[in-house]
Amino acid sequence: MKEARSKLKILLVEDDPNFGSILKSYLELADYDVILRSDGKQGLGTFISGTFDLCILDIMMPEMDGFTLAKEIRKKNEKMPLIFLTAKSLKEDVLRGFQLGADDYLTKPFDSEVLLCKISAILRRKPAGEQEVDEFEIGKFRFQADLRTLRFEDQTQTLSPKEAELLKMLCNAKGGILSRKEALVKIWGNEDYFTTRSMDVFMARLRKYLKKDPSIEIINIHGNGFRMIIEPIG
Repeated sequence: MKEARSKLKILLVEDDPNFGSILKSYLELADYDVILRSDGKQGLGTFISGTFDLCILDIMMPEMDGFTLAKEIRKKNEKMPLIFLTAKSLKEDVLRGFQLGADDYLTKPFDSEVLLCKISAILRRKPAGEQEVDEFEIGKFRFQADLRTLRFEDQTQTLSPKEAELLKMLCNAKGGILSRKEALVKIWGNEDYFTTRSMDVFMARLRKYLKKDPSIEIINIHGNGFRMIIEPIG
């Protein structure tokens, strides 16, 4: 008899019982194992006593807010993927969330399918407990994603945050196709006309940087995404 695949486990900490219950059910329909807790203290106790692949944290909660909970989670597992949920879109809150190491951030109300795309991208990119690769050899280039630097011989180009994330996603695709939708949702947060055009501009910039090495090519896969090809030397 074939053994059932183990489901990925998510800790959802949300103080709104109706929203929390609906979101839990939605994630379970997507084949995730979800534990729901209604405040930060309960969430921390559950995290400490369990094993999780990702945490989704509301920010405004009684007992312990999402930011404080995230700090405590980071003390236990600094690589644990985190997504923040909030009813506010204040720039200060967004910046604070990312300073705490959040992998992503959603403002309520949000499209549940977008959340699923973000979860899927995060879990493929950064499994809990696995060290993330930040340094890549791209033909004759050395790319350090954490520093956002692209070095060719004695020349170093500093990339913008979006350029660096886009190039990193191409590298992690390992010669396969990078889905246009996945890149748009992860980096820009949605896939409307304007963000699509914006991504095309950033992709054109990456091609310009990489053209110093003719063995590297980023090609469009019509209706799907992009693929970075590196021809072998010799």
